[in-house]
Amino acid sequence: MVSKQVKITNKTGLHLRPAGVLSKIAGGCKSSVILVKGDKRVNAKSVLNVMSAQINVGDEIIVECEGENEADDLQTIVEAIQSGLGE
Repeated sequence: MVSKQVKITNKTGLHLRPAGVLSKIAGGCKSSVILVKGDKRVNAKSVLNVMSAQINVGDEIIVECEGENEADDLQTIVEAIQSGLGE
């Protein structure tokens, strides 16, 4: 398993549109992709799970990837979050 802490910079946090973009990217990953915010751990491949975590601008989350291609998948997810997920 690999993980990295990342800060959310989207002005509106991970609402429906960026959560959907993130889930689509995570869905293309071979490894499992988990987002951790406080005591919440959610599957990033599910837009509803991502939205249920209530991730807001300025929040620090941990992205965890485990499985085949985990290092590359982690880099892909972190870069997508840092780029603003299309916002």
